Amino acid sequence: MINPAPKRFRQADIAERAGVSVSTVSRVLANEQGISESVRRQILQVATDIGYPLKISPKTSHGALALIASDGVTGGLSVFYEGIVEGLRSGAVEHGMPFEIRLVREAKATPQTVQGLMESVGAQGLFLVGIDPADALCGWLEESRIPVVLVNGTDPQLRFDGVSPSNFFGAYAATRRLLDAGHHRILHLTGSHRHTIRERVRGFEAALASVKDGEARIVQLALQANASIEAHGATIATLAEVPGFTAAFCMNDFIAVGVLEAVTEIGLRVPEDFAIVGFDDLPCAQMANPRLATMRVDRAALGREAVGLMTSRFHDRDAPARHVCHAVVPVAGGTIADEGLHA
Repeated sequence: MINPAPKRFRQADIAERAGVSVSTVSRVLANEQGISESVRRQILQVATDIGYPLKISPKTSHGALALIASDGVTGGLSVFYEGIVEGLRSGAVEHGMPFEIRLVREAKATPQTVQGLMESVGAQGLFLVGIDPADALCGWLEESRIPVVLVNGTDPQLRFDGVSPSNFFGAYAATRRLLDAGHHRILHLTGSHRHTIRERVRGFEAALASVKDGEARIVQLALQANASIEAHGATIATLAEVPGFTAAFCMNDFIAVGVLEAVTEIGLRVPEDFAIVGFDDLPCAQMANPRLATMRVDRAALGREAVGLMTSRFHDRDAPARHVCHAVVPVAGGTIADEGLHA
């Protein structure tokens, strides 16, 4: 008789036994501060009792601080960044890396502010999550030789390590889905200063340039309010001004939901008259009717990759900078004609 494989316990099992939330367990295992010592001891004791692998070594590991942009655009994508934080936390546990998180407005991410935050938590490394560092901060980081990893970000000069979705290739693939479905007049709704989003614009333009009769129109959004509402109004205005476009690739799923509502409101059938592809595969894509066709980003994998990059940088601070792109995966939906994909 073959003995069954031993059960692999998860953080949810620890949370259930300790009577706390999974988030609290994650924070303790990631060695974050702000948890009472009694709760910390209880969680670690439960983890030890059930045989959960503990790799916390705060006395020997370098610690890191994750600064997450709290600006309006990032706040609107909070569910996107929650996935990244989950990956950062799990990666920190795996590598035994003391780890802290702070929110900061991107405009306030000055050398003085960042230095003060790092010193307050004793961090030797810095994750910039959703933040494109300004010139002054870049200069200080280079001069101080602080290990830095841009998470969901990229440095055009490749001075710092970074990890991001394959924004160019993902946008190219998303647009090709529309082209292959027979749509050659395609809108792209976008709106951000970030390098990562500019790469999506480039991918869209490259895909349209790959066909002889393709026509592209980029609709810039301010994204100062609700992205879905703004996309709704911009889509109606654009189609009224320049009729004949039959599809849209959107910067993210929130924008795609607004486009879906707009084209339905003006009497177009989706996907028969108008097709839509989003990006990120956020929960709103699943809740849309019909379900949005989109491109899935593994947010947790980005966080785990970032911790791996930081660990490597701690070991060799003179190595050339690396940027890692994770592929995005097409997800089928009812906003584009059947492609033979599965959700």
